[in-house]
Amino acid sequence: MNVYVRELVGSLAQAGIDCTVFVRRWHDNLEPVVDLEPGFRVVHIEAGPVDLPKEDLPEIIDEFTAGVRAYLADHPVDAIHANYWLSGVAGHQLKHELDLPLVSTFHTLARVKAETGDPEPQRRIDAEADVIACSDAILANSPTEADQLTRLYGAQRDRIEIVPPGVDHAFFSPGDKAGARDALGLDDRPTLLFVGRIQPLKGLDVAVRALAMLDRPDVRLLAVGGASGTSGDVEVERVTKLAADLGVAEQLVLIDPQPHHLLSTFYRAADALLVPSRSESFGLVALEAAACGLPVIASDVGGLRTLVDHGRTGFLVEARDPAGFAGHVLAVLDDPVLAQRLSDAAAAQAREFTWSTTAARLRRLYEDLALRTPVACLAAS
Repeated sequence: MNVYVRELVGSLAQAGIDCTVFVRRWHDNLEPVVDLEPGFRVVHIEAGPVDLPKEDLPEIIDEFTAGVRAYLADHPVDAIHANYWLSGVAGHQLKHELDLPLVSTFHTLARVKAETGDPEPQRRIDAEADVIACSDAILANSPTEADQLTRLYGAQRDRIEIVPPGVDHAFFSPGDKAGARDALGLDDRPTLLFVGRIQPLKGLDVAVRALAMLDRPDVRLLAVGGASGTSGDVEVERVTKLAADLGVAEQLVLIDPQPHHLLSTFYRAADALLVPSRSESFGLVALEAAACGLPVIASDVGGLRTLVDHGRTGFLVEARDPAGFAGHVLAVLDDPVLAQRLSDAAAAQAREFTWSTTAARLRRLYEDLALRTPVACLAAS
């Protein structure tokens, strides 16, 4: 989500839209206002202690909202765009207080996560329903997410705008595999890649089981990303133990989170990206990997269905089946012609996704909403 906001707002600023991003002050050394580039500033709002755990963020929404309101009193705007449900709660309140249109992007939805075995608090479910009912426009990253919004939350279809994210092709583009491996200090062994937060939702355990099913001691799995959320540390321990139990502990390499632009080197160094998520509204990692020419083997869920053209740019696996992942991995590793064909098609398809296109669509949406009367709240279902 941070990548989405940073890249989108940068592109909006370049398109001539003056943008202010409000975030909670999360470090003592942060300036109140930081100008990142012309037309793009970040305002740090005082709301709770800087080291407040993520699970306690709902308790400081009112304080955060008050800080945003105080800033807007002297710096008026034409519209509010909230990302994630917490910001949606703040944006919903400010919409009514300031009579502004509200655009909402959720990135993940509680009721979708519940369907796949990752329940969220009722407070979040109710908040999402309220925000959806009162948003002037709701951005969906894919047709699947649009369907989820209507099916699970009763969202009005005419308020949903399907606007997929983009990818920065200056960073994410095909490159030399040997050079990338040299840069990372890797040898020429077959390399699988997992990129994402280590939490149950992302399914690193499925990737580890698939690795074991390959019965290929020469194959390694790089898992880039640290523990996330209240269950993150437990998940790291569980996956590490699972790898040991399955006899692939030495083939699993856990790598700390990396600066975003450096991920391109990992994509170029790998033979395939595994995305065994339980749910994904879009799957930005899959798009970035494809832009680098990396075949993606992903769960047949959510926005991944939009990004992965089964058999042409990568493969989709039903029911997150480790055997299915393993079978497609072997196909890629054992057939260089297939691997190259998937790589070329993935990179070509990814070129259709650009942040400038996303920003242009949002610019038109903002301009349209600024001319309308903000919608009134509807009863949340």
